[in-house]
Amino acid sequence: MMFMQPIKKPSRIGLIEVYTGDGRGKTTAAFGLALRAVGHGMNVCIVQFMKCGRYGEIIAAESLKPNLEVIQFGGEFIRGDSIKDEDLITARKAMDYAAKAILEGKYDIVILDEVNVALSFKLLDLNKVINVLRGKPSHVEVVLTGRYAPREIVEIADLVTEFREVKHPFRSGKLDARPGVEY
Repeated sequence: MMFMQPIKKPSRIGLIEVYTGDGRGKTTAAFGLALRAVGHGMNVCIVQFMKCGRYGEIIAAESLKPNLEVIQFGGEFIRGDSIKDEDLITARKAMDYAAKAILEGKYDIVILDEVNVALSFKLLDLNKVINVLRGKPSHVEVVLTGRYAPREIVEIADLVTEFREVKHPFRSGKLDARPGVEY
């Protein structure tokens, strides 16, 4: 597979972006950003909190190596009212990995997929996440996805997009999740 490489990688200032809300599409938007960045010869790391499995975007991402790396930290579905010790350990491992990816500065974009949910479930220390964001190299773009973005994260972000569900066929029970569209 042959990709056109840009003539020159632009120097840039990396922002902190938040994709949150109860609507569908936060992870999809983050993967779209990753795809666009790889198309410009940038290096992207996606750290997925509380997720594992071979979703369509994971399968597609494999063909974009070495410019796109996706690392999953998750197991069983986690509910906020039934946190296990292993959930805390896994989330902290994910954040340690993400912090290293951000602070080393070798990636142009680091996406923390579902980190807002991990914060909401108290799997992570909010102040530690904020300290990592404040210490990021100036060229690294960081994207935090997931419902329930904490107010403190929204305040330090440069760009915040809220996804709002208006209508979804799941609510009627007429449609199950479809491969290639919902996952």
